[in-house]
Amino acid sequence: MSAKVVVLGAGYAGAGAIKQLEEELPNAEITWVSDNDYHLVLHEAHRVIRDPRVKDKITLPVSDIKSPSTRFVQGTVTGVDTNERTVELADGDDVDYDYLLVGLGSQTAYYGIPGLDENSLTLKSLDDALEIHEAVADAASEASRNDPAKVVIGGAGLSGIQSAGEVAEYRDKHRAPIDIYLVEALDEIMPGQDPELQGTVKKHLLEKDVEILTGDPITEATEEEIQFDEGEPLDYDVFLWTGGITGREAMDDCGLDNEHNRVTAEANFQTSDDRVFAIGDCAIVDQGDNPAPPTAQAAWQAAEVAGKNIAREIRGQPLATWTHEDKGTVISIGDEAVAHDVPVVPLNTFNSWPAETLKKAIAARWIADMTSWGRAVDAWDSL
Repeated sequence: MSAKVVVLGAGYAGAGAIKQLEEELPNAEITWVSDNDYHLVLHEAHRVIRDPRVKDKITLPVSDIKSPSTRFVQGTVTGVDTNERTVELADGDDVDYDYLLVGLGSQTAYYGIPGLDENSLTLKSLDDALEIHEAVADAASEASRNDPAKVVIGGAGLSGIQSAGEVAEYRDKHRAPIDIYLVEALDEIMPGQDPELQGTVKKHLLEKDVEILTGDPITEATEEEIQFDEGEPLDYDVFLWTGGITGREAMDDCGLDNEHNRVTAEANFQTSDDRVFAIGDCAIVDQGDNPAPPTAQAAWQAAEVAGKNIAREIRGQPLATWTHEDKGTVISIGDEAVAHDVPVVPLNTFNSWPAETLKKAIAARWIADMTSWGRAVDAWDSL
């Protein structure tokens, strides 16, 4: 009897692993489970804030990714029973497995800050991006030059910065009366990154009239304002929170070792249960003193090795160890981009059209790998 292999999630980790598993295990019973029947190119989802039509270019139907032999189940995972080897779904159906790959992604972390969950928008899905667009458009339509709409973005990491850039592009395109604030609890944007990268990105944000507030944590959010540890409260019309991630609630009682619902795994992606592997944002994969970041780049790399390792486990072969390879950072600020520490490029940090082209090429390559170069070329102008 062929092995039953189940993959949870249609993000970068899940989609990439499906492609690898189909190659490694042509005779296995592979089942792919996801909330949505498409893969979202999430690191381009901020583009939808400016123009919702972009959604058609960055959503890839699962039918275009998987082979006909792979079974797809659309459903929300509510739990995993490792004793019975079943995945529990919201509609009451169970999916049995012999080997399981968990790639469910993450959900937003609110760190116990009062009112943050209830009063902020997030950017974790296509629906989120569309909701942000509508909120910004509605706020702008009710504003005036004397009383502009205030859009506040909490968290100055990649997602927060790219979102601020898209709101700025929307403002300029529509000549909308919008003031944009980027709020970061720590002293610098892009905390922990090279100061040269921080400075270059900050320069681009300031040129786009984004006001940057750093070094003062948010202590509470109400329906009308954000309160800080030291500074005066800041009222808002739209509040987007991008400040952190935590694991999905579906992994609460799964019986696997985890930290804040993010499953812990060895460097071969094997969890505390030998038949369960975990990758992507839902996992904390052992990388020694330098943990892999929860990024698309890391998930892409991990998916290939994880797919191969499940095949090796089924065949009784030794598992390969994964080491994350940092290939640099490329971040968009509206139509502009900044690249840093990219291999084989002599400049440490660069921008202008080379960075913009590189940013587009990264997304296009992923779309091509998942579907076709024709779809990638069609998406190019939206990336």
